Amino acid sequence: MAAKPKRFAIVDLETTGGRPARDRVMEVGIVLFEDGRITGTYSSLINPETYIPGGISEMTKIYQDDVKDAPLFHQVAREIVEYTQDRIFVAHNVRFDYGFLREEFSRLGYTFSRKQLCTVRLSRKAFPGLPSYSLENLIHHFGIPTEARHRALADALATTELLQRILEKETAEEQIRHFVDMGIKASKLPKGITLDQVHDLPEACGVYYFHDEDGDVVYVGKSINIKKRIADHFADQTSKGRRLQEAVADVSYEVTGSELVALLLESHEIKRLSPKINRALRRKTFPFAVYAYYNKEGFLCFNTTRNTVQNREKYDVISEYPTLSQAKGRLNFALRTYELCARFCHLSPGRSGACFQYHLKQCRGACAGEESVEDYNARAEQARERMKTVFDQDFLLIDQGRASGEYAVVLVRDGLFRGFGFVEEDDVQSVDSLLDAVKTFPRDPDTARIIQRFMADHPRIRTLPL
Repeated sequence: MAAKPKRFAIVDLETTGGRPARDRVMEVGIVLFEDGRITGTYSSLINPETYIPGGISEMTKIYQDDVKDAPLFHQVAREIVEYTQDRIFVAHNVRFDYGFLREEFSRLGYTFSRKQLCTVRLSRKAFPGLPSYSLENLIHHFGIPTEARHRALADALATTELLQRILEKETAEEQIRHFVDMGIKASKLPKGITLDQVHDLPEACGVYYFHDEDGDVVYVGKSINIKKRIADHFADQTSKGRRLQEAVADVSYEVTGSELVALLLESHEIKRLSPKINRALRRKTFPFAVYAYYNKEGFLCFNTTRNTVQNREKYDVISEYPTLSQAKGRLNFALRTYELCARFCHLSPGRSGACFQYHLKQCRGACAGEESVEDYNARAEQARERMKTVFDQDFLLIDQGRASGEYAVVLVRDGLFRGFGFVEEDDVQSVDSLLDAVKTFPRDPDTARIIQRFMADHPRIRTLPL
Protein backbone atom coordinates (compact mmCIF):
# COMPACT_ATOMS: atom_id res chain seq x y z
CA MET A 1 0.00 0.00 0.00
CA ALA A 2 1.37 3.42 -0.94
CA ALA A 3 2.31 5.73 1.90
CA LYS A 4 -0.20 8.46 2.64
CA PRO A 5 1.08 11.82 1.27
CA LYS A 6 2.39 14.06 4.01
CA ARG A 7 0.68 17.40 4.47
CA PHE A 8 2.98 20.26 5.41
CA ALA A 9 2.43 23.80 6.67
CA ILE A 10 5.65 25.73 6.03
CA VAL A 11 5.74 28.69 8.41
CA ASP A 12 7.88 31.78 8.75
CA LEU A 13 7.50 34.61 11.24
CA GLU A 14 8.93 38.08 11.58
CA THR A 15 9.23 39.15 15.20
CA THR A 16 10.26 42.18 17.26
CA GLY A 17 13.20 40.25 18.75
CA GLY A 18 14.54 36.82 19.54
CA ARG A 19 12.91 35.96 22.88
CA PRO A 20 9.38 34.49 22.76
CA ALA A 21 8.56 35.41 26.37
CA ARG A 22 9.44 39.08 25.81
CA ASP A 23 9.07 39.78 22.08
CA ARG A 24 6.07 39.53 19.76
CA VAL A 25 5.10 38.31 16.29
CA MET A 26 4.60 41.09 13.71
CA GLU A 27 4.14 39.05 10.52
CA VAL A 28 3.19 35.47 9.68
CA GLY A 29 3.50 33.59 6.40
CA ILE A 30 2.22 30.04 5.78
CA VAL A 31 2.56 27.83 2.70
CA LEU A 32 0.47 24.67 2.41
CA PHE A 33 2.41 21.93 0.61
CA GLU A 34 1.15 18.47 -0.23
CA ASP A 35 2.02 15.75 -2.74
CA GLY A 36 4.78 17.84 -4.33
CA ARG A 37 2.78 21.02 -4.89
CA ILE A 38 1.68 24.20 -3.14
CA THR A 39 -2.03 24.06 -2.33
CA GLY A 40 -2.46 27.39 -0.56
CA THR A 41 -0.79 30.35 1.14
CA TYR A 42 -1.61 32.74 3.95
CA SER A 43 0.10 35.89 5.17
CA SER A 44 -0.70 38.79 7.44
CA LEU A 45 0.98 41.65 9.20
CA ILE A 46 0.21 41.64 12.94
CA ASN A 47 0.18 44.56 15.34
CA PRO A 48 2.72 43.42 17.97
CA GLU A 49 1.42 45.92 20.53
CA THR A 50 4.99 46.90 21.29
CA TYR A 51 7.87 48.92 19.88
CA ILE A 52 9.69 47.55 16.82
CA PRO A 53 13.45 48.11 17.28
CA GLY A 54 15.17 50.09 14.53
CA GLY A 55 17.49 47.22 13.61
CA ILE A 56 14.52 44.89 13.12
CA SER A 57 12.76 47.44 10.90
CA GLU A 58 15.92 47.95 8.87
CA MET A 59 16.21 44.20 8.24
CA THR A 60 12.54 43.41 7.57
CA LYS A 61 11.37 46.77 6.17
CA ILE A 62 8.43 46.52 8.55
CA TYR A 63 7.96 49.80 10.41
CA GLN A 64 5.67 50.94 13.21
CA ASP A 65 3.31 52.68 10.77
CA ASP A 66 2.96 49.45 8.76
CA VAL A 67 1.44 47.56 11.69
CA LYS A 68 -0.52 50.22 13.57
CA ASP A 69 -3.76 49.26 11.78
CA ALA A 70 -2.88 45.55 11.36
CA PRO A 71 -4.93 42.92 13.22
CA LEU A 72 -3.86 41.88 16.71
CA PHE A 73 -2.65 38.31 17.17
CA HIS A 74 -5.92 37.10 18.66
CA GLN A 75 -7.68 38.32 15.51
CA VAL A 76 -5.61 36.03 13.25
CA ALA A 77 -5.15 33.15 15.72
CA ARG A 78 -8.07 31.11 14.38
CA GLU A 79 -6.73 31.29 10.82
CA ILE A 80 -3.28 30.14 11.96
CA VAL A 81 -4.86 27.20 13.79
CA GLU A 82 -6.92 26.22 10.75
CA TYR A 83 -4.06 26.55 8.25
CA THR A 84 -1.74 24.37 10.34
CA GLN A 85 -4.35 21.85 11.57
CA ASP A 86 -3.52 18.20 10.77
CA ARG A 87 -0.29 19.22 9.06
CA ILE A 88 3.38 18.90 9.92
CA PHE A 89 4.65 22.30 11.09
CA VAL A 90 7.78 23.05 9.04
CA ALA A 91 10.19 25.95 9.55
CA HIS A 92 13.84 26.79 9.04
CA ASN A 93 14.96 26.57 12.69
CA VAL A 94 11.58 25.31 13.80
CA ARG A 95 12.26 25.94 17.50
CA PHE A 96 12.20 29.68 16.84
CA ASP A 97 8.95 29.96 14.86
CA TYR A 98 7.13 27.21 16.74
CA GLY A 99 8.24 28.62 20.09
CA PHE A 100 6.97 32.10 19.22
CA LEU A 101 3.57 30.82 18.11
CA ARG A 102 3.22 28.66 21.21
CA GLU A 103 3.97 31.69 23.38
CA GLU A 104 1.49 33.89 21.52
CA PHE A 105 -1.22 31.25 21.86
CA SER A 106 -0.34 30.72 25.52
CA ARG A 107 -1.12 34.39 26.16
CA LEU A 108 -4.61 33.64 24.86
CA GLY A 109 -4.96 30.62 27.15
CA TYR A 110 -4.70 28.17 24.23
CA THR A 111 -2.24 25.30 23.88
CA PHE A 112 -0.83 25.19 20.35
CA SER A 113 0.64 21.78 19.52
CA ARG A 114 1.77 20.39 16.17
CA LYS A 115 4.18 17.77 14.84
CA GLN A 116 7.33 19.62 13.84
CA LEU A 117 10.02 19.41 11.19
CA CYS A 118 13.14 21.56 10.93
CA THR A 119 14.65 22.21 7.48
CA VAL A 120 17.96 23.20 9.09
CA ARG A 121 18.37 19.69 10.49
CA LEU A 122 17.07 18.09 7.30
CA SER A 123 19.45 20.18 5.17
CA ARG A 124 22.45 19.04 7.18
CA LYS A 125 21.49 15.43 6.46
CA ALA A 126 20.55 15.99 2.81
CA PHE A 127 23.40 18.33 1.80
CA PRO A 128 26.44 17.58 4.00
CA GLY A 129 29.56 19.70 3.77
CA LEU A 130 28.07 23.15 3.18
CA PRO A 131 29.78 26.03 5.01
CA SER A 132 26.48 27.27 6.44
CA TYR A 133 22.89 26.07 6.68
CA SER A 134 21.30 29.47 7.19
CA LEU A 135 18.35 30.14 4.91
CA GLU A 136 20.30 32.99 3.33
CA ASN A 137 23.19 30.70 2.39
CA LEU A 138 20.94 27.91 1.10
CA ILE A 139 19.00 30.37 -1.06
CA HIS A 140 22.26 31.51 -2.66
CA HIS A 141 23.69 27.98 -2.91
CA PHE A 142 20.67 26.59 -4.77
CA GLY A 143 19.71 29.78 -6.58
CA ILE A 144 16.25 29.80 -5.02
CA PRO A 145 14.32 32.83 -6.30
CA THR A 146 12.88 35.12 -3.62
CA GLU A 147 11.27 38.53 -3.87
CA ALA A 148 11.79 39.94 -0.39
CA ARG A 149 14.18 38.39 2.13
CA HIS A 150 13.15 38.68 5.78
CA ARG A 151 9.47 38.92 4.91
CA ALA A 152 7.37 36.06 6.24
CA LEU A 153 5.64 34.73 3.12
CA ALA A 154 8.72 35.16 0.90
CA ASP A 155 10.87 33.21 3.36
CA ALA A 156 8.17 30.56 3.77
CA LEU A 157 8.08 30.11 -0.02
CA ALA A 158 11.89 29.85 -0.12
CA THR A 159 11.75 27.24 2.66
CA THR A 160 9.14 25.34 0.63
CA GLU A 161 11.49 25.27 -2.36
CA LEU A 162 14.23 23.98 -0.06
CA LEU A 163 11.90 21.28 1.29
CA GLN A 164 11.11 20.19 -2.28
CA ARG A 165 14.82 19.70 -2.97
CA ILE A 166 15.21 17.71 0.23
CA LEU A 167 12.25 15.49 -0.69
CA GLU A 168 14.01 14.54 -3.93
CA LYS A 169 16.72 12.79 -1.90
CA GLU A 170 16.46 9.00 -1.64
CA THR A 171 16.56 8.99 2.16
CA ALA A 172 14.18 11.94 2.61
CA GLU A 173 11.16 9.90 3.69
CA GLU A 174 13.15 8.07 6.36
CA GLN A 175 14.76 11.29 7.65
CA ILE A 176 11.44 13.12 7.82
CA ARG A 177 9.83 10.26 9.71
CA HIS A 178 12.80 10.19 12.09
CA PHE A 179 12.59 13.91 12.89
CA VAL A 180 8.79 14.14 13.02
CA ASP A 181 8.59 11.12 15.34
CA MET A 182 11.43 12.53 17.48
CA GLY A 183 13.73 9.59 16.76
CA ILE A 184 11.25 7.00 18.01
CA LYS A 185 10.75 3.75 16.12
CA ALA A 186 7.15 2.61 16.51
CA SER A 187 8.28 -1.02 16.66
CA LYS A 188 10.49 -0.21 19.67
CA LEU A 189 7.78 1.47 21.73
CA PRO A 190 6.60 -0.26 24.91
CA LYS A 191 3.62 -2.53 24.40
CA GLY A 192 0.39 -0.56 24.64
CA ILE A 193 1.95 2.84 23.85
CA THR A 194 1.54 4.33 20.37
CA LEU A 195 3.26 7.16 18.52
CA ASP A 196 -0.01 9.09 18.54
CA GLN A 197 -0.04 8.92 22.34
CA VAL A 198 3.47 10.36 22.45
CA HIS A 199 2.55 13.14 20.00
CA ASP A 200 -0.48 13.98 22.16
CA LEU A 201 1.64 14.55 25.27
CA PRO A 202 1.89 18.20 26.38
CA GLU A 203 4.88 20.32 25.41
CA ALA A 204 4.81 21.85 28.86
CA CYS A 205 6.76 21.76 32.10
CA GLY A 206 5.74 19.18 34.65
CA VAL A 207 6.18 15.73 36.17
CA TYR A 208 5.61 12.47 34.33
CA TYR A 209 5.06 8.91 35.56
CA PHE A 210 5.91 5.58 33.96
CA HIS A 211 3.61 2.72 35.04
CA ASP A 212 4.12 -1.03 34.72
CA GLU A 213 1.48 -3.55 33.58
CA ASP A 214 -0.06 -3.57 37.07
CA GLY A 215 -0.41 0.21 37.06
CA ASP A 216 2.34 0.70 39.64
CA VAL A 217 4.66 3.67 39.15
CA VAL A 218 8.18 2.47 38.31
CA TYR A 219 9.72 5.84 37.41
CA VAL A 220 9.01 9.52 38.10
CA GLY A 221 10.71 12.28 36.13
CA LYS A 222 10.38 16.00 35.46
CA SER A 223 10.98 18.07 32.36
CA ILE A 224 10.38 21.54 30.99
CA ASN A 225 8.95 19.73 27.94
CA ILE A 226 7.14 16.54 28.94
CA LYS A 227 6.61 15.32 25.37
CA LYS A 228 10.24 15.79 24.35
CA ARG A 229 11.62 14.13 27.48
CA ILE A 230 9.38 11.08 27.19
CA ALA A 231 10.21 10.86 23.48
CA ASP A 232 13.90 10.89 24.42
CA HIS A 233 13.30 7.96 26.78
CA PHE A 234 11.57 5.95 24.06
CA ALA A 235 14.17 6.84 21.41
CA ASP A 236 17.06 5.75 23.66
CA GLN A 237 18.39 2.47 22.29
CA THR A 238 21.14 2.00 24.88
CA SER A 239 20.88 -0.95 27.26
CA LYS A 240 19.79 1.44 30.01
CA GLY A 241 17.09 2.91 27.78
CA ARG A 242 15.81 -0.50 26.74
CA ARG A 243 15.57 -1.65 30.36
CA LEU A 244 13.38 1.32 31.18
CA GLN A 245 11.22 0.78 28.08
CA GLU A 246 10.70 -2.88 28.96
CA ALA A 247 9.33 -1.88 32.37
CA VAL A 248 6.80 0.64 31.01
CA ALA A 249 3.20 -0.09 30.00
CA ASP A 250 1.59 3.33 30.43
CA VAL A 251 2.40 7.02 30.92
CA SER A 252 0.70 9.76 32.95
CA TYR A 253 1.72 13.31 33.81
CA GLU A 254 0.95 16.47 35.78
CA VAL A 255 1.60 19.88 34.23
CA THR A 256 3.11 22.44 36.64
CA GLY A 257 4.20 25.29 34.37
CA SER A 258 6.87 26.19 36.91
CA GLU A 259 10.15 24.28 36.69
CA LEU A 260 10.72 24.81 40.41
CA VAL A 261 7.35 23.28 41.27
CA ALA A 262 8.14 20.38 38.93
CA LEU A 263 11.42 19.75 40.78
CA LEU A 264 9.69 19.87 44.16
CA LEU A 265 6.80 17.67 43.07
CA GLU A 266 9.21 15.16 41.53
CA SER A 267 11.15 14.92 44.80
CA HIS A 268 7.93 14.47 46.80
CA GLU A 269 6.51 11.84 44.45
CA ILE A 270 9.72 9.82 44.39
CA LYS A 271 9.65 9.63 48.20
CA ARG A 272 5.91 8.93 48.32
CA LEU A 273 5.87 6.23 45.64
CA SER A 274 9.43 4.89 45.94
CA PRO A 275 9.59 3.80 42.26
CA LYS A 276 12.08 1.01 41.75
CA ILE A 277 14.00 2.73 38.93
CA ASN A 278 14.34 6.03 40.84
CA ARG A 279 15.65 4.25 43.94
CA ALA A 280 18.77 3.25 42.05
CA LEU A 281 19.20 6.65 40.40
CA ARG A 282 18.85 8.68 43.61
CA ARG A 283 22.00 7.24 45.15
CA LYS A 284 23.89 8.36 42.05
CA THR A 285 22.52 11.92 42.35
CA PHE A 286 23.31 12.31 46.09
CA PRO A 287 26.17 9.86 46.67
CA PHE A 288 27.34 11.39 49.99
CA ALA A 289 25.59 11.93 53.32
CA VAL A 290 26.05 13.37 56.80
CA TYR A 291 24.87 11.02 59.54
CA ALA A 292 24.55 11.13 63.33
CA TYR A 293 25.36 8.58 66.04
CA TYR A 294 26.13 8.42 69.77
CA ASN A 295 29.60 7.32 70.89
CA LYS A 296 30.19 5.06 73.88
CA GLU A 297 30.35 8.07 76.24
CA GLY A 298 26.92 9.21 75.00
CA PHE A 299 28.06 12.23 72.98
CA LEU A 300 26.11 12.99 69.78
CA CYS A 301 28.62 12.69 66.93
CA PHE A 302 28.53 13.40 63.19
CA ASN A 303 30.39 12.00 60.21
CA THR A 304 30.22 11.78 56.42
CA THR A 305 29.76 8.57 54.47
CA ARG A 306 28.82 7.11 51.11
CA ASN A 307 25.06 7.19 50.60
CA THR A 308 24.54 3.45 50.17
CA VAL A 309 21.59 1.26 51.13
CA GLN A 310 23.73 -0.43 53.78
CA ASN A 311 24.81 2.87 55.34
CA ARG A 312 21.26 4.25 55.34
CA GLU A 313 20.12 1.16 57.24
CA LYS A 314 23.06 1.37 59.64
CA TYR A 315 23.19 5.14 60.37
CA ASP A 316 20.82 8.02 61.09
CA VAL A 317 21.31 9.93 57.84
CA ILE A 318 20.57 13.64 58.31
CA SER A 319 21.13 15.02 54.82
CA GLU A 320 22.50 14.04 51.42
CA TYR A 321 24.87 15.85 49.05
CA PRO A 322 26.12 15.55 45.47
CA THR A 323 29.79 15.88 46.52
CA LEU A 324 31.89 14.95 49.56
CA SER A 325 33.21 18.51 49.83
CA GLN A 326 29.65 19.84 50.17
CA ALA A 327 28.90 17.31 52.91
CA LYS A 328 32.07 18.22 54.84
CA GLY A 329 31.42 21.92 54.23
CA ARG A 330 27.99 21.67 55.83
CA LEU A 331 29.47 19.79 58.78
CA ASN A 332 32.19 22.43 59.18
CA PHE A 333 29.54 25.15 59.23
CA ALA A 334 27.71 23.35 62.06
CA LEU A 335 30.98 22.84 63.94
CA ARG A 336 31.80 26.59 63.88
CA THR A 337 28.25 27.78 64.54
CA TYR A 338 27.57 25.55 67.55
CA GLU A 339 31.14 25.24 68.89
CA LEU A 340 31.16 21.49 68.45
CA CYS A 341 34.11 19.21 68.95
CA ALA A 342 36.04 18.57 65.72
CA ARG A 343 36.91 15.05 66.92
CA PHE A 344 33.21 14.27 67.48
CA CYS A 345 32.58 15.53 63.94
CA HIS A 346 35.45 13.50 62.46
CA LEU A 347 37.06 16.71 61.23
CA SER A 348 40.16 16.43 63.41
CA PRO A 349 42.84 13.70 63.41
CA GLY A 350 43.17 11.42 66.41
CA ARG A 351 40.68 9.36 68.34
CA SER A 352 41.45 10.56 71.87
CA GLY A 353 42.43 13.69 73.73
CA ALA A 354 41.48 17.30 73.10
CA CYS A 355 40.78 18.35 69.52
CA PHE A 356 42.62 21.12 67.69
CA GLN A 357 39.62 23.49 68.02
CA TYR A 358 39.84 23.15 71.82
CA HIS A 359 43.35 24.62 71.77
CA LEU A 360 42.01 27.49 69.63
CA LYS A 361 39.23 28.01 72.21
CA GLN A 362 36.61 27.13 69.55
CA CYS A 363 35.49 23.92 71.32
CA ARG A 364 34.08 24.03 74.86
CA GLY A 365 36.04 20.99 75.95
CA ALA A 366 33.75 17.98 75.73
CA CYS A 367 36.69 16.05 74.30
CA ALA A 368 38.87 17.18 77.24
CA GLY A 369 36.40 16.23 79.97
CA GLU A 370 35.45 19.88 80.60
CA GLU A 371 31.84 19.78 79.34
CA SER A 372 29.01 17.44 80.29
CA VAL A 373 27.27 15.13 77.85
CA GLU A 374 23.97 16.95 78.50
CA ASP A 375 25.35 20.44 77.73
CA TYR A 376 27.22 19.30 74.64
CA ASN A 377 24.33 17.27 73.23
CA ALA A 378 21.94 20.21 73.65
CA ARG A 379 24.02 22.17 71.10
CA ALA A 380 24.64 19.09 68.94
CA GLU A 381 20.87 18.54 68.68
CA GLN A 382 20.49 22.14 67.49
CA ALA A 383 23.21 21.49 64.94
CA ARG A 384 21.46 18.33 63.75
CA GLU A 385 18.22 20.26 63.19
CA ARG A 386 20.11 23.07 61.46
CA MET A 387 21.82 20.67 59.07
CA LYS A 388 18.38 19.56 57.95
CA THR A 389 17.63 23.14 56.87
CA VAL A 390 19.10 25.55 54.32
CA PHE A 391 17.43 28.96 54.75
CA ASP A 392 17.46 31.37 57.70
CA GLN A 393 14.33 33.35 56.79
CA ASP A 394 10.73 32.75 55.74
CA PHE A 395 9.65 33.74 52.23
CA LEU A 396 7.45 33.01 49.22
CA LEU A 397 8.67 32.44 45.68
CA ILE A 398 6.47 33.49 42.75
CA ASP A 399 6.97 31.67 39.44
CA GLN A 400 5.02 31.16 36.23
CA GLY A 401 1.92 28.97 36.41
CA ARG A 402 0.29 26.38 34.20
CA ALA A 403 -1.41 28.90 31.92
CA SER A 404 -1.43 32.59 31.09
CA GLY A 405 -2.71 34.66 34.02
CA GLU A 406 -1.75 32.04 36.62
CA TYR A 407 1.24 31.97 38.96
CA ALA A 408 2.88 29.28 41.06
CA VAL A 409 3.70 30.08 44.68
CA VAL A 410 6.23 28.19 46.83
CA LEU A 411 6.46 28.60 50.62
CA VAL A 412 9.67 28.33 52.67
CA ARG A 413 9.22 28.54 56.45
CA ASP A 414 11.57 27.66 59.31
CA GLY A 415 14.30 26.89 56.79
CA LEU A 416 12.31 24.23 54.94
CA PHE A 417 10.00 23.91 51.97
CA ARG A 418 6.43 23.76 53.25
CA GLY A 419 4.32 23.52 50.10
CA PHE A 420 3.22 25.07 46.83
CA GLY A 421 0.04 26.15 45.07
CA PHE A 422 -1.33 28.23 42.21
CA VAL A 423 -3.06 31.62 42.20
CA GLU A 424 -4.70 33.86 39.63
CA GLU A 425 -2.93 37.06 38.61
CA ASP A 426 -5.30 39.21 40.71
CA ASP A 427 -4.20 37.43 43.91
CA VAL A 428 -0.43 37.78 43.47
CA GLN A 429 -0.29 41.04 45.46
CA SER A 430 -2.06 39.57 48.50
CA VAL A 431 0.15 37.65 50.94
CA ASP A 432 -2.93 36.10 52.57
CA SER A 433 -4.20 34.84 49.19
CA LEU A 434 -0.77 33.42 48.39
CA LEU A 435 -0.54 31.60 51.72
CA ASP A 436 -4.11 30.29 51.38
CA ALA A 437 -3.23 28.79 47.99
CA VAL A 438 -0.33 26.75 49.36
CA LYS A 439 -0.95 23.04 49.74
CA THR A 440 1.15 21.69 52.62
CA PHE A 441 3.72 18.99 51.90
CA PRO A 442 5.59 16.71 54.35
CA ARG A 443 8.90 17.86 55.81
CA ASP A 444 11.70 17.07 53.37
CA PRO A 445 15.24 18.50 53.73
CA ASP A 446 16.07 17.71 50.09
CA THR A 447 13.52 20.19 48.79
CA ALA A 448 15.18 23.13 50.54
CA ARG A 449 18.37 22.33 48.67
CA ILE A 450 16.41 22.06 45.43
CA ILE A 451 15.08 25.57 46.06
CA GLN A 452 18.55 26.83 46.94
CA ARG A 453 20.03 25.52 43.69
CA PHE A 454 17.10 26.86 41.66
CA MET A 455 17.43 30.34 43.18
CA ALA A 456 21.16 30.33 42.42
CA ASP A 457 20.45 29.40 38.79
CA HIS A 458 17.51 31.84 38.50
CA PRO A 459 18.54 34.93 40.52
CA ARG A 460 15.67 37.00 39.08
CA ILE A 461 12.88 34.80 40.43
CA ARG A 462 10.45 36.90 42.44
CA THR A 463 10.92 36.55 46.22
CA LEU A 464 8.49 37.85 48.84
CA PRO A 465 9.86 37.91 52.44
CA LEU A 466 7.39 37.03 55.21
